Amino acid sequence: MDGNVDIECEGVGKMERNGSAFDERGMNREPLLSKNRINTSSQIAIVGSNVCPIESLDYEILENDLFKQDWRSRKKVQIFQYVVLKWTLALLIGLATGLVAFFNNLGVENIAGFKFLLTSKLMLNHKYYQAFAAFAGCNLVLAICAAVLCAYIAPAAAGSGIPEVKAYLNGIDAHSILAPSTLFVKIFGSVFGVAAGFVVGKEGPMVHTGACIASLLGQGGSRKYHLTWKWLRYFKNDRDRRDLITCGAAAGVAAAFRAPVGGVLFALEEAASWWRSALLWRTFFTTAVVAVVLRSLIEFCRTGKCGLFGEGGLIMFDINSSIPDYNMVDLLAVMLLGVVGGILGSLYNYLVDKVLRTYSIVNERGPVFRVFLVVIISLLTSCCAYGVPWFAKCIPCPTGLEVDCPTAGRSGNYKNFQCPPDHYNDLASLLLNTNDDAIRSLFSSLNANEFRIPTLLVFFTAMYILGIITYGIAIPSGLFIPVILAGASYGRFIGKLLVSISNLDVGLFALLGAASFLGGTMRMTVSLCVILLELTNNLLMLPLMMLVLLISKSVADNFNKGVYDQIVRMKGLPFLEAHAEPYMRHLVAGDVVSGPLITFSGVEKVGNIVHSLRLTTHNGFPVIDEPPFLEAPELCGIVLRSHLIVLLKGKMFTKHKCLTGTEMLQRFHAFDFAKAGLGKGPKMEDLDIKPEEMDLYVDLHPITNTSPYTVVETMSLAKAAVAFRELGLRHLCVVPKTPGRPPVVGILTRHDFMPQHILALYPGLDPHKKN
Repeated sequence: MDGNVDIECEGVGKMERNGSAFDERGMNREPLLSKNRINTSSQIAIVGSNVCPIESLDYEILENDLFKQDWRSRKKVQIFQYVVLKWTLALLIGLATGLVAFFNNLGVENIAGFKFLLTSKLMLNHKYYQAFAAFAGCNLVLAICAAVLCAYIAPAAAGSGIPEVKAYLNGIDAHSILAPSTLFVKIFGSVFGVAAGFVVGKEGPMVHTGACIASLLGQGGSRKYHLTWKWLRYFKNDRDRRDLITCGAAAGVAAAFRAPVGGVLFALEEAASWWRSALLWRTFFTTAVVAVVLRSLIEFCRTGKCGLFGEGGLIMFDINSSIPDYNMVDLLAVMLLGVVGGILGSLYNYLVDKVLRTYSIVNERGPVFRVFLVVIISLLTSCCAYGVPWFAKCIPCPTGLEVDCPTAGRSGNYKNFQCPPDHYNDLASLLLNTNDDAIRSLFSSLNANEFRIPTLLVFFTAMYILGIITYGIAIPSGLFIPVILAGASYGRFIGKLLVSISNLDVGLFALLGAASFLGGTMRMTVSLCVILLELTNNLLMLPLMMLVLLISKSVADNFNKGVYDQIVRMKGLPFLEAHAEPYMRHLVAGDVVSGPLITFSGVEKVGNIVHSLRLTTHNGFPVIDEPPFLEAPELCGIVLRSHLIVLLKGKMFTKHKCLTGTEMLQRFHAFDFAKAGLGKGPKMEDLDIKPEEMDLYVDLHPITNTSPYTVVETMSLAKAAVAFRELGLRHLCVVPKTPGRPPVVGILTRHDFMPQHILALYPGLDPHKKN
């Protein structure tokens, strides 16, 4: 097996290379996964729904003769155009993401509003069975719409999409995760799923939506759907697309939470694997555009024609009226909240892992089973939301309220449900409401006795369990809102227990509870802190928020990883961590490369190239300069598979071994070798090489990257892994330490750094040993 391939299945092994199952030590070794194993970019099928080869992305700057000529020939006007286009695309990403977020909120508020109004009218007329039928029926229709879209059109749109975006920005290209069909289903499926009453949020899917919008713009549109823009040809490379998708992910968070600074920090802390100051400026500009768009649309909706989208302006859950004044008892209570959030968050992640693996057994049986699973969860959620409040006691309406009690419209804090006049059902006020309204109620400090202790315990249990069993079904589903709901409920519960000795009100305890649970599940600190502060408009809570997030993350890290990291691993995505594993210090780069290695000469016979391309799935080949061009063999560089196919299609062949670089530079342009989007690149099936052309020669020098990154074979594998990730490489050449040997020992790819591959080569290594 050689080091040329960077296509993985399930993220733990490459296709067997050259049909060989022997390593360089002559030991018989089976491939890590058989060829019929499949991967998936779908959240709903961890082990197989779609056949999906996973490739690495080329974040390295190619320095071959064609691209050097292109950069040298660019005029100042073209360079200026390139810079302006970058900022223009950032502007367009912000505008589009802001508009989509507005549409999502508008759709959810109005569809859910119709459902709750219909249910309330029937209950006021004491038609309780008809009310349940209407409530469950509306939920079921909306759930089926979302499930059919996900199961049949774009399975990759299911789930939150944050793990997929995170993996893409790490250098993993999985099929259709950023396709236009995925964008379409993500938008409409999210509206239908949230309006259907599922315990899911639209915030996570908005991150995926922003990334899809950025990808669509960055690759010049979609050739499949006849939406292409030739003037975006400058961005036909993975490096520029990576930056645009980072901006899109940040814009998604900014649009979902109306938190522009939080969006930038989320992209920096959680999503992106590479960061630089220029990207920081463009990301900040993109989120600022999102904030301006949302602000303008909210002002338009002030008349009340847009549901509750305009309520509170840019602040979704404004608790600025509460002034925190805390003492030592409050600090101890906050520390307790952090510990509880860490324990509950790690347990939540563990249970989500088990549920996803269980659902994969059902989901891999086909689209019909995925829709059927959605129907079951929808009916269960409807029964819980409508049935559980019947066991709650009616509470007399408090006096001196500025709002109606019981609530007259479709939303509000005081649902009448089955109660007599001037009474309300506090559990129905939480369960029979939109998720955003439920959070507003829990964060509210206007009435400390609005929710009883048993109500908060029941609601916490319902949100905790429903959030776990809902995530993983065939609908776009975010984790932020379920976690905030569950955390706010137990936070308010602890606040009510300590109300007699604490200076903090129950609304602030609810906010800190939400922060602790978010920290325990997602393991983010800085970005979550800023997002929550922008959500609630209460900067005075900053010290307590920082404390509770640090404690919850520290506690939870002792049990398992963050939920997004777990999902990335479950989905088999070959994610490279920022740090090397401890056991890598005991190995060197030469220990994990294997042969035989396929190489090409600087001027190679056409038949050899065609045969190698057909025989293997390698994406990179070392090019060796040999006599008569040099006295001794020397590494010239690396040539990519896609570039070889383009070159062969051009048929610039010669009868003898000779250099044709000058003629090739005149005939080809750098844009001819630019990467196409969505798998539309050149394929072997497009070649039409005649038998008499197989004995001709072609010069590979003009398309060879003559400055590949190399490491000596005795370099520590830990150092090589860090360098590979930090530089954003797809191929890393390993060169010999001693002279007199072939100029390249092998090629390290993403696969070679995966723990499964290394531990299969060296079973005696202890992956849990720290040194």
